[in-house]
Amino acid sequence: MGERSRTRPGVRSWIVGITLVLTLSAPASAQLGHDDARDVVIGWNRLILELVRHTPTYSPPVASRAFAYLGVTAFEAAASGDPSVRSLAGQLNELGPLPQREAGADYDEAILMHAALGLGANEFFGNTGPTGQRAMDFMVSRTASDLASGVPPDIVARSEAFGAAVGAHIAEWARTDGGAVVENLGFPYDFETVEDPALWVPTNRIAVQQAPLLPGWGRNRTFAMPDGATCSIPPPPEYSEAPGSAFYTEAMEVRDAVVNRTSEQEAIARFWSDDPMLSPTPPGHWISIALDALEGDEADLYETVDVLARLGTVLADSFIGCWDAKYRYNLVRPVTYINRLVDPGWQPILITPPFPEYPSGHSTQSGAAAGVLEHHFGDNYTFADATHEADGLAVRHYESFWEAAEEAAISRLYGGIHFRSAIEEGLAQGLCIAKYTNALVTWVAP
Repeated sequence: MGERSRTRPGVRSWIVGITLVLTLSAPASAQLGHDDARDVVIGWNRLILELVRHTPTYSPPVASRAFAYLGVTAFEAAASGDPSVRSLAGQLNELGPLPQREAGADYDEAILMHAALGLGANEFFGNTGPTGQRAMDFMVSRTASDLASGVPPDIVARSEAFGAAVGAHIAEWARTDGGAVVENLGFPYDFETVEDPALWVPTNRIAVQQAPLLPGWGRNRTFAMPDGATCSIPPPPEYSEAPGSAFYTEAMEVRDAVVNRTSEQEAIARFWSDDPMLSPTPPGHWISIALDALEGDEADLYETVDVLARLGTVLADSFIGCWDAKYRYNLVRPVTYINRLVDPGWQPILITPPFPEYPSGHSTQSGAAAGVLEHHFGDNYTFADATHEADGLAVRHYESFWEAAEEAAISRLYGGIHFRSAIEEGLAQGLCIAKYTNALVTWVAP
């Protein structure tokens, strides 16, 4: 629907320039047209990928939450100006009717979008570090000034006020979901492990990580699916220490995968590791893939905000669903089992995350992301994933989003931190969650 936005000279340099603020480099000058709300959306999302790296509380579940709310913010800001676009109010859980534009009044779409996302970014990244704060401040002030140039003051003021109202509405909705406050980096103060060899125990000596991460996250309000238990999965193989049992066999597969790994398998494990504070996290990785696809296809504003809203919400729902299952089963990690029963000196390639094993979070969220992206782009969409190119990791190429999802999932076995059943059931759980997001209606029938 609608004409595709033109790719203006300087837009890419503006996006790169804003990102470079995080390394204290001077950004390139902006040359944005006043109607380029799409480029504002892309620019803010590129910055958010960097802010995730600079915000200590931004573990993967927390990051997914921010991407979801900011995606909905951008969608609602755009939808408010086109009667053929259907709001997500009444479709997403507990999202009430959005503010309405003044009838007959003129708005600048880029200024409006920038105001909405600027308020949202400050809401969700108010606790980022000094470098991130400088980047956000620069983004807000410099871009607002550039966008306002030549626009009548009354339109600027009206657009900024309405954009802020949309952002504030989404922010208020977000504060009631159960995940707004993250204390002690997400680790509970009073958690006690249970003496049972089948259950999770800490896998390192870091003091704060003697409790598992965000044990209540699975009870948060979801976005499109009814609740965290909606896409439940079957139990893992019955715990057993007997050689030849299903559980023992899966553990030996993990051990052998690490011991006998190929250089390609190790490269896959490290490419999809997406560690907090060192990367945009696993949900950010999929946002990065989507941004490249949207830019490469020269998607218009409405396609851009639709894809990012759906992807953000499905990633958030996938972490809620995965965490519900993780703490329902509370399964021991491979390194604990293997060190205790098989090889005390064995270590995985990757650092084992501080929470229960089953299912694999990478698998659930990758299955969910692929389910949404294939629903939009098709199941044979080829792409290059350059998410980590700036970090020195080679670009990887895929024939479909599902191929990438399967590789992301199996990377956790190659890395030594997940059993196969956690990977397979995680992918299946993600596909189940994607069905609810794909069912959202964003266009009004003519």
